[in-house]
Amino acid sequence: MAAHRKPRHSPLGGPAVRTAATLALASAATATVFEGSGHAAPRPTPAQVKADVDRLYEEAEVATEKYNGAKEQAGQARAAFDRLRDEAARRTERLNRSRDALGAVAAAQYRSGGLDPAVQLVLTSDPDQYLERAALAEKAGDRQAAAIASVRRELAAVRQLRARSADRLRELKAHEAELRKQKAAVRTKLDAARALLARLTAEERARYEAAVTAGRHDAASPGPASGAAADRADRASADRGPLTAPTGRAAAAIAFAEAQLGKPYVWGATGPSAYDCSGLTQAAWRAAGVSLPRTTYTQINAGRRVSRSELAPGDLVFFYSGISHVGLYIGGGRMIHAPRPGAPVRIAPIDEMPFAGATRVG
Repeated sequence: MAAHRKPRHSPLGGPAVRTAATLALASAATATVFEGSGHAAPRPTPAQVKADVDRLYEEAEVATEKYNGAKEQAGQARAAFDRLRDEAARRTERLNRSRDALGAVAAAQYRSGGLDPAVQLVLTSDPDQYLERAALAEKAGDRQAAAIASVRRELAAVRQLRARSADRLRELKAHEAELRKQKAAVRTKLDAARALLARLTAEERARYEAAVTAGRHDAASPGPASGAAADRADRASADRGPLTAPTGRAAAAIAFAEAQLGKPYVWGATGPSAYDCSGLTQAAWRAAGVSLPRTTYTQINAGRRVSRSELAPGDLVFFYSGISHVGLYIGGGRMIHAPRPGAPVRIAPIDEMPFAGATRVG
């Protein structure tokens, strides 16, 4: 009886089931495509791109000032390390001369038939042994005692200098590590800003760049034909504006800044062909005979704080809560500053950014 039964079809096999499975997979794939399409991020508007780019550039400027500070500190640590290393070399040379003098004494004693134990000890290859048993120097004669004391002084000085050099070297390496960190942060922010701008159409991008060059906030409005036009407008505005500087140094700083109008912004640059914001103000006041520190957050403490109502041409004006941007005030509510990548040194109203404070340095 069992031999005549019809074979059962497995529920996991057969043409019909395979066809159904194929259709199901195709349906799932189609659904995935449509679902992905339905949830694709909408293309940002020019205004949204501008807001994000502005934020990234502000963050990049914060990182730039930290980079500038780390670079300055690394430079100072390098100079200090080099000075200590040079001094250690000079002291080592003096130590060797003192040891040579003792060698001459030893040779004379040897020729006369004896070598003082104290001299033997100083000439040993292990100076530490000598220092631990320095009392033996008292057994030497006056000449030997003076020479041995000289060796002791120089040896102690060399050791101290080498220890200080090691500390400076560790400090230098820490500053260099911070320098690399901030450099990477700046590049990351700028790369992100460029990637956002690349999402604009050619026309939108040109309109945005024209607005930035001209110093306008509305990226959708038409701008001048070129940066040269904006530069000429800035110079004409400077010529018309009241520039009654309170001191000759302030006038010299402003004159220098005016001569830089139209030069590009490059982060970390201090001139003469390009500047970042604090690099420009530092160079302007250097031309007037005043030395400013490198960063915005140190420049703000380089002089006497003044209120916005007290501003006079030549004052440094600072922006944002983190004191991440600085310009040189020229009067009439305007300043000369190096804004950001893509925007050259130009004249702008000080209410273009959130005002944070001002300092009078000369």
